[in-house]
Order: sequence, then structure tokens, then C-alpha cells
Amino acid sequence: MKVFVTGHKGYIGAHLVELLKQAGHTVTGCDLGLFDGCEWEPCLPADQELRKDTRAITAEDLEGHDCVLHLAAISNDPMGDLDPNITVDINQNASVRLAQISKQVGIPRFVFFGSCSVYGQGEKLDLEEHDPLNPITPYASSKIDSERLISALADNTFSPVYMRNATAYGFSKMLRTDLVVNNLLGSALAYNEIRIMSDGSPWRPLIHCHDIARAAIAFMEAPRDRVHNLAVNVGGNSENYQVKDVADQVKRLMPAAEITFTGEVGADPRNYRVNFDLLSKVLPDFELAYNLESGMEELYRKMVAHGFGASDFEGDKFVRLRTLSARMDRLGVGQVAISG
Repeated sequence: MKVFVTGHKGYIGAHLVELLKQAGHTVTGCDLGLFDGCEWEPCLPADQELRKDTRAITAEDLEGHDCVLHLAAISNDPMGDLDPNITVDINQNASVRLAQISKQVGIPRFVFFGSCSVYGQGEKLDLEEHDPLNPITPYASSKIDSERLISALADNTFSPVYMRNATAYGFSKMLRTDLVVNNLLGSALAYNEIRIMSDGSPWRPLIHCHDIARAAIAFMEAPRDRVHNLAVNVGGNSENYQVKDVADQVKRLMPAAEITFTGEVGADPRNYRVNFDLLSKVLPDFELAYNLESGMEELYRKMVAHGFGASDFEGDKFVRLRTLSARMDRLGVGQVAISG
């Protein structure tokens, strides 16, 4: 297949490009380059690379492709809160426009990268796709509205599918430490202290970033009648953890590190445990390659090998909001969003 990937230079995109090329697909990558210089290790390039805002993608850019894997977005709650209007414009409006153009040029499969954060403050545990959505951030709301608006485009020629991904973690050549698992491990390596900013009780479904990329390819290749216009939670039932459980896993790797509760964010309202039975039904051959234990062991080995320490943890390179804020200070919000 010829595959168009947005956000191919990001945390998950680095895995996605490698896996697609290993499988023999031809990859066109489209990325604004907003986080150039944040590479941890050299990334495999796409076959063709466009340096472009997703809002500027044209029909000509998309023609001849068999699938769009739409990953690019303002990528988490803190970044989405920075300017909610830009979050809506990029995460929602640009996504719907991209789907419209994809349909216009005859691309049959459109895979949208969403998030389990759409459940927000869950009304119950083990949330399923049909349960009420309770977004509490602009980021989560933008993902819900994108699903709804893109769904209206689905027909016999255009088949979208919506991945509601669990919280990502783990090794990537585009490392991030602004994710709960990576953050707690980074804190331990930086200070010999596992710093939990909440009371540690909120539930989070977790998934290795490599497994998100694998799932996206599985959705791309799945028979149409299994996934057409379907929202699917992506993760594993055994991979729901409370934040304090993650801290315990870090301590297993670093027994001398102390667990501390800083209380900086108070009671975290984001609390959701998720059911992933539908994923097993629509992709019966797909299984997670990592669990939290194996994924953290791999990341720990990599961080130690790279000499990860306090300067890395406190710097801008591995925290997307810090990198973005630095660019905003230099260029202004509007310029950053458009020109990177």
C-alpha cells in the first residue's frame, strides 16, 4: 500500500514509519517539524516527506494513496489547554478537512488516532465504547467532535475507523517524558525520587507506543466490514493501572528510589479504567507485544544507556509543552501553529 501518515516525526510516528516500511508499504510522511531537534536516536525517514501543517494539505498531496493514518495533533491535555482555539482548529477542524479531502480523492481507509481520555472522569470502571463520554479538557473534546464529524462522511467508498488509544508510554526514538510512566521513571533516574503529583489513586489504561503503531497498521489492513466507522478502545484489559501501581513498578527497577506524593495537582479528575474486549473481536489476531513490566524494563535500559539524568528531565527536549512554549515565546502562537 501507499500510506499517508501525518505526524510521522513524533513519539508514535517514529515507530509507525519503521513498521510500515518493514512491512513493505510506501510511506508519505507529513509533519510540521515542530519538534525538530527532539530526536533521542536517529529516526528512519519516510519515503517521501512533506513539511506542512495538516491544515494546508491538498488533494494533490493525497492523490494515489490507499490509506491515511492521521496521527498529527496537539498531543496531550496540557498542550491542548495552552490555547483551546488552536486545539480545536488543529485537532478537530483540520482532521475533518483531511477526511473530506481523503474521501474526495478516493482514499478508502482513514484511521484516526483518538484517545481514551474522552472518558474523562468515568462514571464507572471498565468503560466500553458505548458508555457516556465525559471530556474534561479541550484535547479530549476535540477528539470526540472529530469522531462525530468524520463519521458523517462514512459511506460505501470511504471507511474511517477511530482508535481510542490508552495512555502511551515506553521507548521511542522521539522520547517523551511528559507521559505518566516515562515521567515517573525519569524522575527516579534524575533525583532517585519517584514524584507523584496526585494522590496516586486515579486509574489509567496504558499501552506501549510501539503497540499503538502496530494496532494502527492492523486497522489499516483489516477487512472493511469489521472496522467500518467504528470507534475502538486500543489497549489491554490487564493493562489498567492506578498511578501508584506505576510507581511501584519503577521502584522494582530502582529499589533505592523513594516514592513521594507532591500533591501539586491535588485530586486528579481524570480517572478511567477501560474495557478492551471490542478490540479483540474486530482484530482477533492482534495482541499487545508489551505489558507494563516489559515496556518499563526496556525504557529503563535505554535511559541508563543514554545516561539520562536531571538535566534531561528538567530540559525542554523531551517535554513537548516546554518545546512548544519556547517556540511560542520566540515566534508567537499563530506563527508556531502555521509555520513550526
